[in-house]
Amino acid sequence: MSDAIKHECGISLIRLLKPLEYYKEKYGTAFYGVNKMYLMMEKQHNRGQDGAGFASIKLDMKAGERYMSRVRSAQQQPIQDIFEQINSRINTAFAEHPEYENDVALQKRHIPYIGELLMGHVRYGTFGKNSIESVHPFLRQNNWMHRNLIVAGNFNLTNVDELFGNLVELGQHPKEMADTVTVMEKIGHFLDDAVAKLYKQIKKEGYSKREASPLIAERLNVAKILRKASKNWDGGYTMGGLLGHGDAFVVRDPAGIRPAYYYKDDEIVVVASERPVIQTVFNVSYDDVHELDPGHAIIVKKGGTVDLKEILEPTERKACSFERIYFSRGSDKEIYQERKMLGKLVFPQILKSIDDDLSNTVFSYIPNTAETSFFGMVKEAQSYLNKKKEQQILDLGPNITGEELHQILDVRPRIEKVAIKDAKLRTFITQDSSRDDLVAHVYDISYGSVKINDNLVIIDDSIVRGTTLKRSILKILDRLSPKKIIVVSSAPQIRYPDCYGIDMAKLEDFVAFKAALALHEDLGTMDKVKEIYEKCLTQTKNKDKDVVNYVKEFYAPFTNEQISKKIAEILSPEGIKAEVDIIYQTVDNLHEACPKNLGDWYFTGDYPTPGGNRVVNRAFINFYEGKNERAY
Repeated sequence: MSDAIKHECGISLIRLLKPLEYYKEKYGTAFYGVNKMYLMMEKQHNRGQDGAGFASIKLDMKAGERYMSRVRSAQQQPIQDIFEQINSRINTAFAEHPEYENDVALQKRHIPYIGELLMGHVRYGTFGKNSIESVHPFLRQNNWMHRNLIVAGNFNLTNVDELFGNLVELGQHPKEMADTVTVMEKIGHFLDDAVAKLYKQIKKEGYSKREASPLIAERLNVAKILRKASKNWDGGYTMGGLLGHGDAFVVRDPAGIRPAYYYKDDEIVVVASERPVIQTVFNVSYDDVHELDPGHAIIVKKGGTVDLKEILEPTERKACSFERIYFSRGSDKEIYQERKMLGKLVFPQILKSIDDDLSNTVFSYIPNTAETSFFGMVKEAQSYLNKKKEQQILDLGPNITGEELHQILDVRPRIEKVAIKDAKLRTFITQDSSRDDLVAHVYDISYGSVKINDNLVIIDDSIVRGTTLKRSILKILDRLSPKKIIVVSSAPQIRYPDCYGIDMAKLEDFVAFKAALALHEDLGTMDKVKEIYEKCLTQTKNKDKDVVNYVKEFYAPFTNEQISKKIAEILSPEGIKAEVDIIYQTVDNLHEACPKNLGDWYFTGDYPTPGGNRVVNRAFINFYEGKNERAY
């Protein structure tokens, strides 16, 4: 309902543990892995729409035979585009060489993309770039099979400048200062070093150059390479990688900010950003899919052994709570219950706003992703009414009439679908701010769903900027002539930028920040704002561990209710007849609903890594100095 928060990326990794002939025999096709990767990427399309990429590695190919393939797309439908390219190559090969049809060995040798090791990626670019060069997976090529590296990730690092400088000090010349390139080159540097040392050692043992290659693959310590490469990474990440000879890994940040799940049996190893993706695509139970522990990597060696290794010592767990509120699909068993709980826990605030008048209140939701929290909200309203009905019946006693009983039992929460999104219209509208009239028609309303002077309660996942509310939604809902419109956010007030993969980079974009600024102006405390700016300036030269988030002081003078009230004033469009109330979830309730995902820095300013404090201070400096640029 508010402007959408841009998603972070999603990754998928598949390692087939049996020969390709096995999958042909059991599942009818040697392209079993490719087909499953397509499904996994589509099931994670909610995580990124800007681009998609696919890479595969064939094991045990002869010298001169192609063993790595990659295809990427930044088209409007990127997943469909890359798999249309893949299918086109496959179909052309079969048409030109009918003998390939039933010969898996020939398919593997001559058709690209088929292979035992596959990686997929769906992308949202947090830096706004949407060119093919920015789409994962990234490829680092070398004539030595072991030094080929393919990388894809769901991540953002706060200290890319520092890491880039480290590479330069090592004598490298990275092609650009981007986090993915920097990470890949960092891993690549220690991969090169490890391969060179192993080669030297194996030669000393008397093996020939040719004999050294399989021994390097066997002895290469992927965990050690990752420990060295990730030592100074500051950020949230789930990073996947393939090595040319057939090793694979996925590593997760020490605070568990970005998600990762895996499943393995005797046929396959699978890693993905979301649990239900694996459950659905491979038809396995919830308990069979495991979360990759923070700071750990799942490593699959070329020989098929699977190990879980600690790469960095885990810190306090701060898994991203927005995964539960909004990003991940709600089909996950835990997430479904958590979203219902978010709706339940915010109900007491709603009841207060409507003065306990449930009979004259309509409940609804926008957008569809808020439907689950809506269920929780309505269920709690029903529970409240049941208790009230019980008391009314007890108060009337045994002399209650049938009519009185009927009137009591007939009261129930009024539920309506008051707004329906016109998806076709939405895709036509650009970001041009002059198109407000078009934006105002993105939603159609259900006329007659609300009686004149009813209260109308609309729940959303979150209210970030509020521009769509102001320009469109509230105006549309006002046509229904409600007495009061209560907009409910199942998430708390977003006050601070995210720097770990979600595109929320500028303080002045947040309506909560605008509201607090307006309160400072109302109270004549703008000198306090200047003081915070000066404190932030003093932090720019401090080392990360010594940096303090001074932006917390910006919000400290005000209660949540004061800020919410000011937000309602800011978002109420001119000429609206209904009273507008804005209700946000509390942080305490969020923690109660999502106890395993306590990453809440965008609400509280409590960043899980030192780089987060540096970023938020820089964001405040940019705001105060009028610089319209990102803080990371």
